[in-house]
Amino acid sequence: GLPRAISAAAVGRLLGSCDRRRPAGRRDFAILTVLARLGLRAGEVAALRLGDIDWRAGELAVHGKASRQDRLPLTQEVGEAIAGWLQDGRPRCASAAVFTRVLAPHHGLSAWAVSGVVRQACVRAGLPPMGSRRLRRTVATQTLRAGGTLTEVGHLLRQRSLAAASLYAKVDRGALSAVARPWPGGAA
Repeated sequence: GLPRAISAAAVGRLLGSCDRRRPAGRRDFAILTVLARLGLRAGEVAALRLGDIDWRAGELAVHGKASRQDRLPLTQEVGEAIAGWLQDGRPRCASAAVFTRVLAPHHGLSAWAVSGVVRQACVRAGLPPMGSRRLRRTVATQTLRAGGTLTEVGHLLRQRSLAAASLYAKVDRGALSAVARPWPGGAA
């Protein structure tokens, strides 16, 4: 089947569901922004440490599958969302995790908790339930629809092989129909 992505309007509703006047809302907004703009996995978001952010270089070190580490550009939108959480929401604590619990004990969030942030935002936004992987697929789909290549999607999502990114070749039905060959013996 086709990779399931959500519309830009639905992403906007998820982000808009966060009450950024409250610490938990600033944290959830930052998590959702990282997921929806950088295409990180829930585990990668949970693994982010304060030392992984290089504000001067505008980069984010991402610790992915198989102990792989990649550096991604820290876009202004993502940087502002994270800074909003760190400056005006994150409790003072000994944890090196970027995303922590708001209430004590202030330890870092797990991948399950990061996915829970997405599920809770869906409820607030009136959207069907989904996990963080749907936002990753949305980043890939939006990249292709904006003219990106499968190779670029593979690099963006930090996938080891083009075969993993080829799943997204199916998302653009218009482009597929332009290159599809007619079925032998089919109606003209």
